Amino acid sequence: MGAAMKGKRKIVVNAPVVIGFTGVCFAATLAGLLTGGYSTRLLFQTMHTSLKNPLTWLRFFTHVFGHSGWSHFMGNAAYLLLLGPMLEEKYGQASIVKVILVTAGITGLVNYIFFPGVALCGASGVVFAFIILTSFTSFRSGEIPLSFILVALIYIGQQLYDAVFVRDSVSQLSHIVGGAVGAVTGYYRNKTS
Repeated sequence: MGAAMKGKRKIVVNAPVVIGFTGVCFAATLAGLLTGGYSTRLLFQTMHTSLKNPLTWLRFFTHVFGHSGWSHFMGNAAYLLLLGPMLEEKYGQASIVKVILVTAGITGLVNYIFFPGVALCGASGVVFAFIILTSFTSFRSGEIPLSFILVALIYIGQQLYDAVFVRDSVSQLSHIVGGAVGAVTGYYRNKTS
């Protein structure tokens, strides 16, 4: 009996914040597809609307849940679920919630101020925060990880290049802001630990 019990495996929720965040993104994307994009425009996409409208303030944070379609969602979800659990284990649930909220708030506000004609949705900024934050996992006081420098050069450099030379519907600014949030968080969280 003991050997039979020993061989059993159970599924555990190893990263509730990241899994929950990805689940909300899935639900928001599904709702957007089922409503022909109405729910995305209403709740999960920043746009330049009156600051007197309470939904404007809400969308500064909720735009990270909405995605333009399944491929947009799947690309972000893969990175969130790959990197997020390791980060949540290292930094804790509260820190990951803060990274998500700060990234969402800053990208929503920056998009509102500097790109009034551009609607923004998706978790790409959070993904970039996670990518940069991951490069700090082996950080020691007084050191700058080479992996951080390389990741910053590759990912942030690509976004700067795309912002200048490539015209597409991807918001490189949200990626850059997310990367900056991840870098600042990684540096200060590891400096104090």
